[in-house]
Amino acid sequence: MQVIQVDRSDQSVDLYISNHVSKGDIVVTQDFGLATVVLAKGAIALSPRGQQYDDDNIDFLMERRHVLAKRRRSGGRTKGPKAMTSEDRVCFQQKLTKVLNSRQENREH
Repeated sequence: MQVIQVDRSDQSVDLYISNHVSKGDIVVTQDFGLATVVLAKGAIALSPRGQQYDDDNIDFLMERRHVLAKRRRSGGRTKGPKAMTSEDRVCFQQKLTKVLNSRQENREH
């Protein structure tokens, strides 16, 4: 295992990941913008709740993020994410296991 320390700026972690992610890597993020970059580089992007981001859902998620940000800028209120539940953790574990198994099967063929 390798530990990387980056500076404290808001985007430094995302920038580091963006610059070092490779095809086939798995990135866990709830940041849709980072997920978009990860997908463009051929990597796999999962949410901490077990949702797999892909070309079929990332555009919708980015659009929703934009709409909610506009609402907040104009003084509107939006709800934050729900607290993680044990079901979320199980869903993530199952999805990650499925992705890892799929990658292993692809390497064997």
